[in-house]
Amino acid sequence: MSSTEDEQLADLKDWWTRNGKPLVTGGLLALVIVFGWQAYHKYQSNQSQGASVLYQQLLETTLTPDGKPDAARVADLAGKLNSEFGGSAYAQYGSLFVAKVAVDSGKLDDAATELKAIVDKPANPALGEIARQRLAQVLGAQDKTEDALKLLDGDADKAFLATREELKGDLLVKLGRTDDANKAYQKAKAALSDEAAVGGLQIKLDDLAKGDA
Repeated sequence: MSSTEDEQLADLKDWWTRNGKPLVTGGLLALVIVFGWQAYHKYQSNQSQGASVLYQQLLETTLTPDGKPDAARVADLAGKLNSEFGGSAYAQYGSLFVAKVAVDSGKLDDAATELKAIVDKPANPALGEIARQRLAQVLGAQDKTEDALKLLDGDADKAFLATREELKGDLLVKLGRTDDANKAYQKAKAALSDEAAVGGLQIKLDDLAKGDA
């Protein structure tokens, strides 16, 4: 440390001795809050960067010769995301990825566990809705159709309304409730543009109409 820096430090210590305590509840407190807020955001930025790196590594597990993720590597990286950044959006995106790998491997119980954790405490509404719909699909595949439908009760954000209603329709068809399924498909169609509504959803509506004929 230079002599100039020594002098500045000595002056600061002297100033603090004379003025520090009275200012704690005044201007200095404001400075502490400002610098603390800046430090917090820097910490958050570093946290986000660290989580982003792990998540990127998780996605790169698909870069194998056969295009299938390395299950052990997926489990390791997802575990690190949850232990170091648990509850963050990145950790929950990682859990969505883990759930997909589990479904592809036929491990529906494991997928349901991952998805339910997000549904119970989502990092943001969008993640919560995506996890909710995927969990409903998993439950439907497990023949827990009524439980799946209960997950889809209530209102959904407009951006997710079409996929939610179409999924409800699929589940209702599975239960043989074709009239209710038709209503759900119609709601899904109404939530889409005319161009987007033409396709798989229209085919499902046509199939129901044929069944009623």
